[in-house]
Amino acid sequence: MSHFSTLRSKITDAELLKVSLRDLGFTVETNTEVRGMGCQRVHADIVAVLDGSYDIGWVHNEDGTYSIVADLWGVARKHNLAELMTSVNQKYAVQQTLSAVASRPGLQGANVQVKVRG
Repeated sequence: MSHFSTLRSKITDAELLKVSLRDLGFTVETNTEVRGMGCQRVHADIVAVLDGSYDIGWVHNEDGTYSIVADLWGVARKHNLAELMTSVNQKYAVQQTLSAVASRPGLQGANVQVKVRG
């Protein structure tokens, strides 16, 4: 029996996700397997390698979004899952904002500060 769960997300940009994960200190791998309980593994397009023996992955969906795939029980044994996912989503939103600003005409090279309120 698989211990993996799949959760929908609103993440759509693979490069921004990878940058966000790296900014949070994760090793990022692509087109590889997510580690779960025992020897269980499942394929993902993007994987954040976590401390311990569990990972979190993102799988590209037909609608352009990425679903999260992980052995949530295993991840939660070593990490605060809510804080972890909040950090990823927050960092992704900041990267998405910075990317949008940088692509606006006349704003290339502008000094932009984003303040995140908690």
